[in-house]
Amino acid sequence: MKAIENFMSYAIEHYDNPSCASLQEFDDDIKKFKYVVRLLRRWKLSGEMNERLILNHIILIHNVFGVATAPLLYHRVEKEFWPQIKTFLLYLNYVVDGEDEIHQDIQISSALIDI
Repeated sequence: MKAIENFMSYAIEHYDNPSCASLQEFDDDIKKFKYVVRLLRRWKLSGEMNERLILNHIILIHNVFGVATAPLLYHRVEKEFWPQIKTFLLYLNYVVDGEDEIHQDIQISSALIDI
C-alpha cells in the first residue's frame, strides 16, 4: 500500500469531477471521508453499523477519486478500522495491491452478503 505524505495534495492530484464548479464542492467531497470515520466510530460505540450508508459514501468517494480511494481511506481512517474498510473495499471490488496484511472483518462480510 502506498504511503501518503500529504493527504490534501494527494487528494487534489487524483480528484476527477468534471462538474465541480467551486472549491466548496471539493470540500464537500473531502467531508465524505469524515463521514465514513464518524460512522465507523459510531459502530464501535453502539455496535450498530449502517452498512449501506458506508457503502454509499465509499462509492461517492470512488466516483471522484478513482484508484486513490483506498489509499486515501487508509490514510484518513484509524488503523483499528482498516479491517472494516478493507471489507467494504473488497465488496465493491476497489481493493488495491499491498493490502494483504490487512484482514477482513467477518461480521461485516456476513452483513454485506445479505445486501
